[in-house]
Amino acid sequence: MRTYIVVYFGSAYLALVITPLVICLARRIGAVDRPGVRSVHTQPIPRIGGVAIYLSSTAVIVPLLFLDNAVERTFHDVQFQMITLLASATVVFLIGLLDDLRGLPARFKFLAELLGAGALYLAGVRISAVGLGEGTPLSLGWLGCPLTLLWIVGVTNAVNISDGLDGLAAGVTAVACGVIAIFAIHGSTMHTGGPRYDHILMALFALTLLGSLSGFLFFNFNPAKVFMGDCGSLYIGFTIAAVSVMCVSKSTALVGLALPALALGIPIFDTLFSMLRRFLERRSLFAPDRSHLHHRLLELGLNQRRAVMIIYGMTLVATGLGLIMMTRNDVGILLVFAVLLALIALLFRVVGVIRLGETFRRLQNKHRYACQVREETQTFENLQLQFRQIRDAGQWWAAICDAARRMDLAWVSLTTRYEDGRIEERRWQTPTVPSPPVPMVTVHLPVRNAGAEQTTSLELALPRDGSLETAGRRVTLFARLLDEYGATIAAGGG
Repeated sequence: MRTYIVVYFGSAYLALVITPLVICLARRIGAVDRPGVRSVHTQPIPRIGGVAIYLSSTAVIVPLLFLDNAVERTFHDVQFQMITLLASATVVFLIGLLDDLRGLPARFKFLAELLGAGALYLAGVRISAVGLGEGTPLSLGWLGCPLTLLWIVGVTNAVNISDGLDGLAAGVTAVACGVIAIFAIHGSTMHTGGPRYDHILMALFALTLLGSLSGFLFFNFNPAKVFMGDCGSLYIGFTIAAVSVMCVSKSTALVGLALPALALGIPIFDTLFSMLRRFLERRSLFAPDRSHLHHRLLELGLNQRRAVMIIYGMTLVATGLGLIMMTRNDVGILLVFAVLLALIALLFRVVGVIRLGETFRRLQNKHRYACQVREETQTFENLQLQFRQIRDAGQWWAAICDAARRMDLAWVSLTTRYEDGRIEERRWQTPTVPSPPVPMVTVHLPVRNAGAEQTTSLELALPRDGSLETAGRRVTLFARLLDEYGATIAAGGG
Protein backbone atom coordinates (compact mmCIF):
# COMPACT_ATOMS: atom_id res chain seq x y z
CA MET A 1 0.00 0.00 0.00
CA ARG A 2 2.88 2.36 0.75
CA THR A 3 4.19 1.86 -2.80
CA TYR A 4 0.79 2.72 -4.24
CA ILE A 5 0.66 5.97 -2.26
CA VAL A 6 4.21 6.95 -3.17
CA VAL A 7 3.63 6.26 -6.87
CA TYR A 8 0.41 8.27 -6.99
CA PHE A 9 1.65 11.32 -5.11
CA GLY A 10 5.06 11.17 -6.77
CA SER A 11 3.63 11.40 -10.27
CA ALA A 12 1.11 14.04 -9.16
CA TYR A 13 3.90 16.14 -7.66
CA LEU A 14 5.98 15.85 -10.82
CA ALA A 15 3.00 16.91 -12.93
CA LEU A 16 2.49 19.95 -10.71
CA VAL A 17 6.14 20.92 -11.17
CA ILE A 18 6.54 20.12 -14.87
CA THR A 19 3.26 21.54 -16.21
CA PRO A 20 4.15 25.24 -15.56
CA LEU A 21 7.47 24.66 -17.33
CA VAL A 22 5.64 23.17 -20.30
CA ILE A 23 3.27 26.15 -20.37
CA CYS A 24 6.21 28.55 -20.57
CA LEU A 25 7.87 26.45 -23.26
CA ALA A 26 4.67 26.29 -25.33
CA ARG A 27 4.27 30.07 -25.26
CA ARG A 28 7.90 30.57 -26.19
CA ILE A 29 7.74 28.30 -29.26
CA GLY A 30 4.21 29.31 -30.26
CA ALA A 31 2.61 25.93 -29.52
CA VAL A 32 -0.75 27.45 -28.62
CA ASP A 33 -4.30 26.66 -29.66
CA ARG A 34 -5.88 29.76 -31.14
CA PRO A 35 -9.67 30.27 -31.09
CA GLY A 36 -11.43 28.90 -34.17
CA VAL A 37 -14.74 27.57 -35.42
CA ARG A 38 -14.47 24.38 -33.37
CA SER A 39 -13.09 26.08 -30.25
CA VAL A 40 -14.94 27.15 -27.14
CA HIS A 41 -12.05 29.20 -25.70
CA THR A 42 -11.58 32.84 -26.62
CA GLN A 43 -7.82 33.31 -26.23
CA PRO A 44 -4.68 31.36 -27.22
CA ILE A 45 -3.96 28.49 -24.83
CA PRO A 46 -0.78 26.35 -24.72
CA ARG A 47 -1.65 22.96 -26.23
CA ILE A 48 1.22 20.59 -25.44
CA GLY A 49 0.31 19.85 -21.83
CA GLY A 50 0.53 16.16 -22.69
CA VAL A 51 4.30 16.57 -22.44
CA ALA A 52 3.92 17.08 -18.68
CA ILE A 53 1.66 14.03 -18.39
CA TYR A 54 4.09 11.87 -20.33
CA LEU A 55 7.21 13.01 -18.45
CA SER A 56 5.67 12.80 -14.98
CA SER A 57 4.27 9.31 -15.57
CA THR A 58 7.32 7.78 -17.25
CA ALA A 59 9.69 9.40 -14.73
CA VAL A 60 7.95 7.36 -12.01
CA ILE A 61 7.06 4.09 -13.72
CA VAL A 62 10.38 3.44 -15.49
CA PRO A 63 12.63 3.60 -12.39
CA LEU A 64 10.05 1.57 -10.47
CA LEU A 65 10.47 -1.31 -12.92
CA PHE A 66 14.18 -1.61 -12.16
CA LEU A 67 14.14 -1.40 -8.36
CA ASP A 68 15.10 -4.53 -6.45
CA ASN A 69 11.65 -5.54 -5.29
CA ALA A 70 8.69 -7.75 -6.22
CA VAL A 71 7.69 -5.35 -8.98
CA GLU A 72 11.14 -5.64 -10.56
CA ARG A 73 10.93 -9.45 -10.45
CA THR A 74 7.50 -9.34 -12.04
CA PHE A 75 8.82 -6.96 -14.67
CA HIS A 76 11.33 -9.60 -15.74
CA ASP A 77 8.43 -12.00 -16.38
CA VAL A 78 6.65 -9.53 -18.68
CA GLN A 79 9.66 -7.48 -19.71
CA PHE A 80 9.08 -7.72 -23.46
CA GLN A 81 5.41 -6.76 -23.12
CA MET A 82 6.13 -3.80 -20.85
CA ILE A 83 8.94 -2.50 -23.07
CA THR A 84 6.66 -2.83 -26.09
CA LEU A 85 3.89 -0.97 -24.25
CA LEU A 86 6.19 1.88 -23.21
CA ALA A 87 7.80 2.10 -26.66
CA SER A 88 4.44 2.04 -28.52
CA ALA A 89 2.94 4.62 -26.16
CA THR A 90 6.01 6.81 -26.67
CA VAL A 91 5.69 6.61 -30.45
CA VAL A 92 1.99 7.52 -30.23
CA PHE A 93 2.90 10.41 -27.91
CA LEU A 94 5.54 11.70 -30.35
CA ILE A 95 3.12 11.49 -33.29
CA GLY A 96 0.60 13.49 -31.27
CA LEU A 97 3.26 16.03 -30.34
CA LEU A 98 4.26 16.42 -33.97
CA ASP A 99 0.61 16.99 -34.82
CA ASP A 100 0.34 19.65 -32.11
CA LEU A 101 3.45 21.43 -33.39
CA ARG A 102 3.21 21.01 -37.17
CA GLY A 103 -0.12 19.40 -37.99
CA LEU A 104 -0.53 15.90 -39.42
CA PRO A 105 -3.28 14.29 -41.50
CA ALA A 106 -5.63 12.20 -39.37
CA ARG A 107 -4.70 9.05 -41.27
CA PHE A 108 -1.08 9.31 -40.04
CA LYS A 109 -2.21 9.36 -36.43
CA PHE A 110 -4.59 6.49 -37.07
CA LEU A 111 -1.80 4.48 -38.71
CA ALA A 112 0.50 5.09 -35.71
CA GLU A 113 -2.24 3.89 -33.34
CA LEU A 114 -2.86 0.80 -35.47
CA LEU A 115 0.83 -0.07 -35.69
CA GLY A 116 1.24 0.41 -31.94
CA ALA A 117 -1.75 -1.83 -31.25
CA GLY A 118 -0.37 -4.42 -33.67
CA ALA A 119 3.00 -4.37 -31.92
CA LEU A 120 1.30 -4.97 -28.57
CA TYR A 121 -0.67 -7.87 -30.00
CA LEU A 122 2.47 -9.49 -31.37
CA ALA A 123 4.14 -8.99 -27.98
CA GLY A 124 1.36 -10.94 -26.29
CA VAL A 125 -0.78 -8.04 -25.04
CA ARG A 126 -4.01 -9.36 -26.47
CA ILE A 127 -7.59 -10.31 -25.63
CA SER A 128 -7.37 -14.03 -26.28
CA ALA A 129 -10.03 -15.29 -23.86
CA VAL A 130 -12.74 -13.90 -21.59
CA GLY A 131 -14.54 -15.47 -18.65
CA LEU A 132 -17.46 -14.65 -16.38
CA GLY A 133 -16.51 -16.69 -13.36
CA GLU A 134 -14.34 -19.50 -12.10
CA GLY A 135 -15.11 -21.76 -15.03
CA THR A 136 -13.09 -22.26 -18.17
CA PRO A 137 -12.79 -18.96 -20.03
CA LEU A 138 -14.10 -18.67 -23.56
CA SER A 139 -11.29 -18.70 -26.10
CA LEU A 140 -11.72 -16.05 -28.80
CA GLY A 141 -9.32 -17.62 -31.31
CA TRP A 142 -8.64 -15.44 -34.33
CA LEU A 143 -11.25 -12.92 -33.15
CA GLY A 144 -8.82 -11.85 -30.46
CA CYS A 145 -6.69 -9.96 -32.98
CA PRO A 146 -9.37 -7.62 -34.44
CA LEU A 147 -10.95 -7.22 -31.00
CA THR A 148 -7.63 -6.15 -29.47
CA LEU A 149 -6.87 -3.73 -32.29
CA LEU A 150 -10.41 -2.31 -32.24
CA TRP A 151 -10.34 -1.78 -28.48
CA ILE A 152 -6.95 -0.05 -28.38
CA VAL A 153 -7.50 2.14 -31.44
CA GLY A 154 -11.12 2.85 -30.50
CA VAL A 155 -10.35 3.92 -26.93
CA THR A 156 -7.42 6.05 -28.10
CA ASN A 157 -9.62 7.98 -30.54
CA ALA A 158 -12.49 8.22 -28.05
CA VAL A 159 -10.23 9.95 -25.53
CA ASN A 160 -8.85 12.18 -28.29
CA ILE A 161 -12.35 13.25 -29.35
CA SER A 162 -13.45 13.90 -25.76
CA ASP A 163 -10.77 16.56 -25.28
CA GLY A 164 -13.17 19.38 -26.14
CA LEU A 165 -13.74 21.21 -22.86
CA ASP A 166 -11.44 22.32 -20.05
CA GLY A 167 -10.62 19.32 -17.88
CA LEU A 168 -13.02 16.95 -19.63
CA ALA A 169 -10.64 14.35 -21.07
CA ALA A 170 -8.26 14.52 -18.12
CA GLY A 171 -11.05 13.99 -15.58
CA VAL A 172 -12.79 11.16 -17.40
CA THR A 173 -9.54 9.29 -18.07
CA ALA A 174 -8.53 9.80 -14.43
CA VAL A 175 -11.68 7.92 -13.43
CA ALA A 176 -10.76 5.17 -15.92
CA CYS A 177 -7.27 4.91 -14.42
CA GLY A 178 -8.81 4.71 -10.96
CA VAL A 179 -11.13 1.81 -11.80
CA ILE A 180 -8.32 -0.06 -13.57
CA ALA A 181 -6.19 0.34 -10.44
CA ILE A 182 -9.06 -0.87 -8.24
CA PHE A 183 -9.63 -3.90 -10.47
CA ALA A 184 -5.92 -4.75 -10.56
CA ILE A 185 -5.50 -4.39 -6.79
CA HIS A 186 -8.65 -6.44 -6.19
CA GLY A 187 -7.37 -9.13 -8.56
CA SER A 188 -4.01 -9.30 -6.80
CA THR A 189 -5.50 -9.63 -3.30
CA MET A 190 -8.26 -12.09 -4.25
CA HIS A 191 -5.86 -14.56 -5.86
CA THR A 192 -5.86 -17.75 -3.77
CA GLY A 193 -2.21 -18.59 -4.48
CA GLY A 194 -0.90 -15.37 -2.95
CA PRO A 195 -0.52 -11.88 -4.39
CA ARG A 196 -0.35 -11.66 -8.16
CA TYR A 197 2.51 -9.29 -8.86
CA ASP A 198 1.54 -8.87 -12.51
CA HIS A 199 -1.72 -7.31 -11.28
CA ILE A 200 0.25 -5.16 -8.85
CA LEU A 201 2.36 -3.95 -11.77
CA MET A 202 -0.79 -2.95 -13.70
CA ALA A 203 -2.16 -1.20 -10.61
CA LEU A 204 1.05 0.81 -10.24
CA PHE A 205 0.94 1.72 -13.92
CA ALA A 206 -2.66 2.94 -13.61
CA LEU A 207 -1.90 4.88 -10.41
CA THR A 208 1.05 6.56 -12.09
CA LEU A 209 -1.22 7.81 -14.86
CA LEU A 210 -3.85 8.80 -12.31
CA GLY A 211 -1.33 10.87 -10.37
CA SER A 212 -0.07 12.59 -13.52
CA LEU A 213 -3.63 13.46 -14.56
CA SER A 214 -4.48 14.71 -11.06
CA GLY A 215 -1.54 17.11 -11.07
CA PHE A 216 -2.26 18.20 -14.63
CA LEU A 217 -5.94 18.87 -13.83
CA PHE A 218 -4.84 21.62 -11.45
CA PHE A 219 -3.88 23.63 -14.55
CA ASN A 220 -6.36 22.12 -17.02
CA PHE A 221 -9.65 22.56 -15.16
CA ASN A 222 -11.80 25.51 -16.20
CA PRO A 223 -10.52 28.12 -16.77
CA ALA A 224 -7.72 26.10 -18.35
CA LYS A 225 -4.17 27.42 -18.45
CA VAL A 226 -3.06 24.57 -20.73
CA PHE A 227 -4.55 21.88 -22.96
CA MET A 228 -3.19 18.34 -23.10
CA GLY A 229 -3.30 18.40 -26.93
CA ASP A 230 -3.12 15.37 -29.15
CA CYS A 231 0.16 14.31 -27.56
CA GLY A 232 -1.62 13.97 -24.22
CA SER A 233 -4.98 12.57 -25.33
CA LEU A 234 -3.45 10.00 -27.68
CA TYR A 235 -0.86 8.92 -25.12
CA ILE A 236 -3.37 8.61 -22.29
CA GLY A 237 -5.98 6.85 -24.41
CA PHE A 238 -3.48 4.41 -25.88
CA THR A 239 -1.91 3.61 -22.51
CA ILE A 240 -5.23 3.11 -20.71
CA ALA A 241 -6.43 0.79 -23.47
CA ALA A 242 -3.18 -1.19 -23.41
CA VAL A 243 -3.11 -1.52 -19.61
CA SER A 244 -6.73 -2.71 -19.54
CA VAL A 245 -5.92 -5.34 -22.18
CA MET A 246 -2.96 -6.50 -20.09
CA CYS A 247 -5.28 -6.88 -17.10
CA VAL A 248 -7.65 -9.02 -19.14
CA SER A 249 -4.84 -11.03 -20.70
CA LYS A 250 -3.61 -11.94 -17.20
CA SER A 251 -6.98 -12.75 -15.65
CA THR A 252 -9.36 -13.36 -18.64
CA ALA A 253 -12.06 -11.62 -16.52
CA LEU A 254 -14.56 -9.77 -18.69
CA VAL A 255 -14.97 -7.16 -15.99
CA GLY A 256 -11.39 -6.06 -16.76
CA LEU A 257 -12.70 -4.55 -20.00
CA ALA A 258 -16.21 -3.75 -18.78
CA LEU A 259 -15.08 -1.34 -16.05
CA PRO A 260 -12.84 0.79 -18.33
CA ALA A 261 -15.58 0.67 -20.95
CA LEU A 262 -18.03 2.17 -18.44
CA ALA A 263 -15.54 4.77 -17.27
CA LEU A 264 -14.93 5.77 -20.88
CA GLY A 265 -18.52 5.09 -21.90
CA ILE A 266 -19.31 8.73 -22.67
CA PRO A 267 -16.26 9.25 -24.94
CA ILE A 268 -16.86 5.87 -26.60
CA PHE A 269 -20.53 6.55 -27.32
CA ASP A 270 -19.66 10.09 -28.40
CA THR A 271 -17.17 8.67 -30.91
CA LEU A 272 -19.63 6.09 -32.25
CA PHE A 273 -22.43 8.63 -32.65
CA SER A 274 -20.14 11.16 -34.31
CA MET A 275 -18.99 8.49 -36.78
CA LEU A 276 -22.63 7.65 -37.48
CA ARG A 277 -23.43 11.33 -38.10
CA ARG A 278 -20.53 11.72 -40.50
CA PHE A 279 -21.51 8.53 -42.31
CA LEU A 280 -25.09 9.71 -42.74
CA GLU A 281 -23.92 13.14 -43.86
CA ARG A 282 -21.48 11.50 -46.32
CA ARG A 283 -18.49 13.18 -44.74
CA SER A 284 -15.09 11.80 -43.86
CA LEU A 285 -15.02 9.90 -40.57
CA PHE A 286 -12.18 12.22 -39.53
CA ALA A 287 -14.02 15.44 -40.45
CA PRO A 288 -14.41 18.11 -37.73
CA ASP A 289 -17.65 18.09 -35.81
CA ARG A 290 -19.51 20.36 -33.40
CA SER A 291 -22.29 18.00 -32.38
CA HIS A 292 -20.53 16.13 -29.57
CA LEU A 293 -22.14 15.70 -26.18
CA HIS A 294 -20.23 18.58 -24.62
CA HIS A 295 -21.24 20.85 -27.51
CA ARG A 296 -24.88 19.95 -26.98
CA LEU A 297 -24.62 20.68 -23.26
CA LEU A 298 -23.20 24.12 -24.05
CA GLU A 299 -26.02 24.75 -26.55
CA LEU A 300 -28.51 23.96 -23.77
CA GLY A 301 -27.16 26.96 -21.88
CA LEU A 302 -24.66 25.35 -19.53
CA ASN A 303 -21.23 26.85 -19.06
CA GLN A 304 -18.07 24.79 -19.48
CA ARG A 305 -17.67 23.99 -15.79
CA ARG A 306 -21.23 22.73 -15.34
CA ALA A 307 -21.12 20.71 -18.54
CA VAL A 308 -17.91 19.03 -17.43
CA MET A 309 -19.28 18.35 -13.96
CA ILE A 310 -22.36 16.67 -15.44
CA ILE A 311 -20.15 14.38 -17.51
CA TYR A 312 -17.97 13.73 -14.45
CA GLY A 313 -21.06 12.83 -12.47
CA MET A 314 -22.41 10.43 -15.07
CA THR A 315 -19.00 8.78 -15.37
CA LEU A 316 -18.68 8.35 -11.60
CA VAL A 317 -22.22 6.96 -11.31
CA ALA A 318 -21.64 4.46 -14.12
CA THR A 319 -18.28 3.29 -12.80
CA GLY A 320 -19.47 3.26 -9.20
CA LEU A 321 -22.39 0.99 -10.06
CA GLY A 322 -20.11 -0.95 -12.38
CA LEU A 323 -17.95 -1.96 -9.42
CA ILE A 324 -20.82 -4.28 -8.49
CA MET A 325 -19.60 -6.50 -11.32
CA MET A 326 -16.47 -7.30 -9.33
CA THR A 327 -18.64 -9.06 -6.72
CA ARG A 328 -20.34 -11.38 -9.21
CA ASN A 329 -19.14 -14.48 -11.01
CA ASP A 330 -22.06 -15.19 -13.33
CA VAL A 331 -24.04 -13.73 -16.21
CA GLY A 332 -25.18 -11.00 -13.83
CA ILE A 333 -22.04 -9.18 -14.93
CA LEU A 334 -23.45 -8.89 -18.43
CA LEU A 335 -26.82 -7.71 -17.13
CA VAL A 336 -25.28 -4.94 -15.01
CA PHE A 337 -23.02 -3.93 -17.88
CA ALA A 338 -25.91 -3.77 -20.38
CA VAL A 339 -28.11 -1.71 -18.04
CA LEU A 340 -25.35 0.81 -17.37
CA LEU A 341 -24.53 1.13 -21.06
CA ALA A 342 -28.23 1.77 -21.72
CA LEU A 343 -28.23 4.55 -19.11
CA ILE A 344 -25.23 6.20 -20.78
CA ALA A 345 -26.91 5.94 -24.18
CA LEU A 346 -30.07 7.45 -22.65
CA LEU A 347 -28.05 10.51 -21.63
CA PHE A 348 -27.14 11.10 -25.28
CA ARG A 349 -30.79 10.67 -26.25
CA VAL A 350 -32.02 13.13 -23.61
CA VAL A 351 -29.43 15.77 -24.51
CA GLY A 352 -30.26 15.41 -28.19
CA VAL A 353 -26.98 14.09 -29.53
CA ILE A 354 -28.84 11.22 -31.18
CA ARG A 355 -32.43 11.43 -32.46
CA LEU A 356 -33.83 8.05 -33.45
CA GLY A 357 -36.47 9.35 -35.86
CA GLU A 358 -34.05 11.63 -37.66
CA THR A 359 -31.41 8.87 -37.75
CA PHE A 360 -33.82 6.41 -39.38
CA ARG A 361 -34.83 9.01 -41.94
CA ARG A 362 -31.22 9.73 -42.76
CA LEU A 363 -30.50 6.03 -43.06
CA GLN A 364 -33.37 5.72 -45.53
CA ASN A 365 -32.12 8.73 -47.48
CA LYS A 366 -28.61 7.31 -47.44
CA HIS A 367 -29.88 4.00 -48.82
CA ARG A 368 -32.00 5.76 -51.44
CA TYR A 369 -29.05 7.89 -52.49
CA ALA A 370 -26.75 4.86 -52.76
CA CYS A 371 -29.28 3.00 -54.90
CA GLN A 372 -29.72 6.03 -57.16
CA VAL A 373 -25.96 6.47 -57.59
CA ARG A 374 -25.58 2.78 -58.38
CA GLU A 375 -28.38 2.91 -60.96
CA GLU A 376 -27.04 6.08 -62.62
CA THR A 377 -23.51 4.64 -62.72
CA GLN A 378 -24.79 1.47 -64.37
CA THR A 379 -26.69 3.55 -66.94
CA PHE A 380 -23.59 5.61 -67.66
CA GLU A 381 -21.41 2.54 -68.15
CA ASN A 382 -23.94 1.07 -70.60
CA LEU A 383 -24.00 4.37 -72.48
CA GLN A 384 -20.21 4.29 -72.73
CA LEU A 385 -20.44 0.96 -74.55
CA GLN A 386 -23.04 2.46 -76.91
CA PHE A 387 -20.93 5.56 -77.65
CA ARG A 388 -17.88 3.45 -78.47
CA GLN A 389 -19.75 1.98 -81.45
CA ILE A 390 -20.51 5.38 -83.03
CA ARG A 391 -19.15 5.90 -86.55
CA ASP A 392 -20.75 9.14 -87.78
CA ALA A 393 -22.48 12.30 -86.63
CA GLY A 394 -25.95 10.85 -87.15
CA GLN A 395 -25.23 7.97 -84.80
CA TRP A 396 -23.67 10.38 -82.32
CA TRP A 397 -26.81 12.55 -82.19
CA ALA A 398 -28.99 9.48 -81.84
CA ALA A 399 -26.81 8.32 -78.95
CA ILE A 400 -27.06 11.77 -77.35
CA CYS A 401 -30.85 11.65 -77.53
CA ASP A 402 -30.89 8.13 -76.08
CA ALA A 403 -28.58 9.22 -73.25
CA ALA A 404 -30.86 12.18 -72.50
CA ARG A 405 -33.88 9.89 -72.37
CA ARG A 406 -32.21 7.34 -70.10
CA MET A 407 -30.88 10.05 -67.78
CA ASP A 408 -34.33 11.64 -67.51
CA LEU A 409 -33.41 14.97 -69.12
CA ALA A 410 -36.17 17.35 -70.21
CA TRP A 411 -34.49 18.39 -73.45
CA VAL A 412 -31.17 18.58 -75.28
CA SER A 413 -30.40 21.29 -77.81
CA LEU A 414 -27.38 20.97 -80.15
CA THR A 415 -26.09 24.19 -81.75
CA THR A 416 -23.34 24.19 -84.40
CA ARG A 417 -21.85 27.47 -85.66
CA TYR A 418 -19.74 27.48 -88.83
CA GLU A 419 -17.12 29.99 -89.86
CA ASP A 420 -19.29 31.17 -92.78
CA GLY A 421 -22.01 32.23 -90.35
CA ARG A 422 -24.33 29.26 -90.77
CA ILE A 423 -26.03 27.96 -87.63
CA GLU A 424 -27.55 24.51 -87.34
CA GLU A 425 -29.76 23.48 -84.46
CA ARG A 426 -31.11 20.14 -83.39
CA ARG A 427 -33.36 19.51 -80.46
CA TRP A 428 -34.65 16.52 -78.57
CA GLN A 429 -37.39 16.84 -75.99
CA THR A 430 -38.95 14.29 -73.74
CA PRO A 431 -42.54 13.43 -74.66
CA THR A 432 -43.41 13.30 -70.97
CA VAL A 433 -44.16 16.79 -69.70
CA PRO A 434 -44.02 17.16 -65.89
CA SER A 435 -47.33 18.09 -64.37
CA PRO A 436 -47.44 20.40 -62.60
CA PRO A 437 -44.43 22.16 -64.12
CA VAL A 438 -41.25 21.87 -62.06
CA PRO A 439 -38.17 24.12 -61.95
CA MET A 440 -35.53 23.26 -64.55
CA VAL A 441 -31.76 23.16 -64.26
CA THR A 442 -30.16 24.27 -67.54
CA VAL A 443 -26.50 23.87 -68.42
CA HIS A 444 -24.50 24.89 -71.52
CA LEU A 445 -21.65 22.53 -72.40
CA PRO A 446 -19.08 23.08 -75.18
CA VAL A 447 -18.51 19.97 -77.28
CA ARG A 448 -14.95 19.04 -78.10
CA ASN A 449 -14.47 18.15 -81.79
CA ALA A 450 -11.59 17.80 -84.23
CA GLY A 451 -12.70 20.47 -86.73
CA ALA A 452 -11.59 24.09 -86.60
CA GLU A 453 -14.30 25.30 -89.00
CA GLN A 454 -17.12 24.87 -86.49
CA THR A 455 -17.98 25.24 -82.81
CA THR A 456 -20.57 23.07 -81.17
CA SER A 457 -22.39 23.34 -77.87
CA LEU A 458 -25.12 21.49 -76.07
CA GLU A 459 -27.80 22.91 -73.82
CA LEU A 460 -29.14 20.42 -71.28
CA ALA A 461 -32.27 20.85 -69.21
CA LEU A 462 -33.37 18.51 -66.48
CA PRO A 463 -36.17 18.85 -63.94
CA ARG A 464 -35.15 19.63 -60.40
CA ASP A 465 -37.46 17.09 -58.86
CA GLY A 466 -34.84 16.17 -56.27
CA SER A 467 -31.71 17.75 -54.90
CA LEU A 468 -29.35 19.97 -56.86
CA GLU A 469 -26.64 17.44 -56.11
CA THR A 470 -28.60 14.73 -57.92
CA ALA A 471 -29.10 16.97 -60.94
CA GLY A 472 -25.46 18.00 -60.88
CA ARG A 473 -24.31 14.39 -60.81
CA ARG A 474 -26.34 13.56 -63.93
CA VAL A 475 -24.91 16.63 -65.67
CA THR A 476 -21.42 15.48 -64.69
CA LEU A 477 -21.98 12.01 -66.16
CA PHE A 478 -23.37 13.52 -69.35
CA ALA A 479 -20.36 15.84 -69.55
CA ARG A 480 -18.05 12.83 -69.27
CA LEU A 481 -19.67 11.34 -72.36
CA LEU A 482 -19.03 14.59 -74.23
CA ASP A 483 -15.42 14.71 -73.08
CA GLU A 484 -14.75 11.16 -74.19
CA TYR A 485 -16.82 11.03 -77.41
CA GLY A 486 -17.43 14.64 -78.52
CA ALA A 487 -14.85 14.47 -81.33
CA THR A 488 -17.06 11.94 -83.15
CA ILE A 489 -19.03 14.83 -84.65
CA ALA A 490 -16.09 16.04 -86.68
CA ALA A 491 -15.04 12.51 -87.48
CA GLY A 492 -18.46 11.89 -88.98
CA GLY A 493 -18.33 15.01 -91.11
CA GLY A 494 -20.40 17.42 -88.96
